[in-house]
Amino acid sequence: MDSFDHSENIDHIVNSWSFEPGKLTARIATGSDGRDVLQMRIEMGLLQMEIAGRPDGEKPFNFDSYLEYLQAQFLTDLDAMLSDDDCVEIDREFVQLYHRRICWLALREYEKAVRDADHTLALMDLCQAHSTDEEWIDSHEHFRPFVMFHRIQAKALIELEKHTPEHAIEELTSGVEELRELYASNESEEDFENDELHVRLVELRETLREQFEVGQTLNEQLADAVANERYEQAAKLRDRIHKREDLR
Repeated sequence: MDSFDHSENIDHIVNSWSFEPGKLTARIATGSDGRDVLQMRIEMGLLQMEIAGRPDGEKPFNFDSYLEYLQAQFLTDLDAMLSDDDCVEIDREFVQLYHRRICWLALREYEKAVRDADHTLALMDLCQAHSTDEEWIDSHEHFRPFVMFHRIQAKALIELEKHTPEHAIEELTSGVEELRELYASNESEEDFENDELHVRLVELRETLREQFEVGQTLNEQLADAVANERYEQAAKLRDRIHKREDLR
């Protein structure tokens, strides 16, 4: 007699939701208890993640994430160092957040993508502050520009949706400068201009500029006025920028 519980078989899901090589496919689905869950189709099936807290749904030591648990510990011991077990859990959380972040970007859930990017960057900062294993730290720091790229992109698209193309363009310009500063701090600024992440952000900015027929933004005009010592014009531009921001 067959004792296999066919309700556990996911054939009906994978058969009705095709995997497309080279394309990230994600969706929000309803769990058996009515809660929303995030699903990503992968070649061998699917990944299912919680939409808030830790993607695997675990609550480490009753905290919403391992990051929050560690931050609470280090509040009382600023000089504490990460244990081997801590490093394993941090690595798990990094991977889970990466999967969820790229799903949010694919679904155009940009605020959630920013949230998960901030979580990842905070984990990286914590690793730098509480570990002496340079190789392990570098294994994460290597991805800091990529996480920042996702965050900059998402922040700009939030500005485009909620405010104006000009705000989105300025967010991209600001983000590019943040990325440039990171490369400079790593003594690799000479590689920045041709870096793929930099090029893609500039391309997005110029695409928005062309699509929405935006010339120089107010902040760009301000920078130009200051650089050319047109201080009266700069003062007027600052007033316009402050008035614009007050209306947001």
